[in-house]
Amino acid sequence: VEWNAEVGSISPATGAEFALLPPQNASGNWVKVVQRLPVRIFLKPRAGEPPLRAGMTAAVSIDTQRERKLSNLLGIFNANAAKRDASAQIPLEVTK
Repeated sequence: VEWNAEVGSISPATGAEFALLPPQNASGNWVKVVQRLPVRIFLKPRAGEPPLRAGMTAAVSIDTQRERKLSNLLGIFNANAAKRDASAQIPLEVTK
């Protein structure tokens, strides 16, 4: 079953900040603590869908609707390189 939801908040740290041992999920498998990032979501249930119950496990993916392109990444590198080149051309005064 797939639900739509809105992100309410995202914790600024992983579960590793708050736990000594990795938690065990409902299936008995250990989940690496660094893979757990607390996220609060508000579900938008549709009519006829089964309800969520306490203790259920969910896999969540967040679509930021942001497109990332290689050309944008290269543009950032080119801009930084241009700044470095410009700063290298500034004459320095030498005093004796």
